[in-house]
Amino acid sequence: MTIHPLPTLEAAKAQARALRATLALEGREITHSAALELIAKSHGLHDWNTLYARIGNRPPPPPMALGQIVEGRYLGQPFTAEIIGITQLSEGRFEVTLDLAEPVDVVTFDSFSNFRSRVRKVVDAEGRAFDKTADGVPHLVLNLRR
Repeated sequence: MTIHPLPTLEAAKAQARALRATLALEGREITHSAALELIAKSHGLHDWNTLYARIGNRPPPPPMALGQIVEGRYLGQPFTAEIIGITQLSEGRFEVTLDLAEPVDVVTFDSFSNFRSRVRKVVDAEGRAFDKTADGVPHLVLNLRR
């Protein structure tokens, strides 16, 4: 027996709309709630309420994953890095630890340098740090592709 992961709430509702539209083309009209019930049964659950409880209570997946290679800017410097740590702190807040492919000089003075090869920051779901430089630019900005 193959076990398939449950769809997201949005995907289950889209499946119900598609089922309803397909049946309507065949001349068999059903209500939206009946389509939702059929989708729940197709996923092996008793009814829509059970499916909704199973998938509606899950937190959304993080916008990034361990091992993911990301690009971005740290204190104004471009970088490429691997995500080696991620912790969800609360809804929409994640602490990420990055292992930079090349160390980044975070000092803007010509007289000395300070290179970083690892960075740990708290970011939002778009990959933007909450702390900002004096000119209002987030310390860390990740280019997250979905």
